[in-house]
Amino acid sequence: MKKIALIVLLIFGFLTAQAQDDNEKERIKSLKTAFITQELNFSNKTAQKFWPIYDKYEDKRRALYRKEHRDIENVDCMAEDKAQDLLNDLIEIEKEDYELKKKYFQDLKTILSAQEIVKLHQLEEDFHRKLIKEYRARKEKERKNEEE
Repeated sequence: MKKIALIVLLIFGFLTAQAQDDNEKERIKSLKTAFITQELNFSNKTAQKFWPIYDKYEDKRRALYRKEHRDIENVDCMAEDKAQDLLNDLIEIEKEDYELKKKYFQDLKTILSAQEIVKLHQLEEDFHRKLIKEYRARKEKERKNEEE
């Protein structure tokens, strides 16, 4: 029953969202936190250890994402050496991402079992799929309303 209530809460939250501003990002983060906590059934002690590790990891991943997805000006006119430098940067970012994830899993192993870590990974994927599905449904609804 709690699972159904949480899913309804997630769906309602996404359907009523209007923009991806800071408040919206915080709301999504709160929903994700509630979803993970509920599904992994954390004790207070485990949650107190888990969330600082998770939040630190997420912050570093976001920074790497922004670094990787920065604007690249006019690729068609870019010199080959400049393109090679950018390619090398992308390779370095991938290495950093790998090392970050490796450390994250090692840190999690101090408080969670391997099975719980795998479940966490799957829960994150499930949450992102639901988020994308709700976003697409909301955009489709907006598009239909504009056509009317």
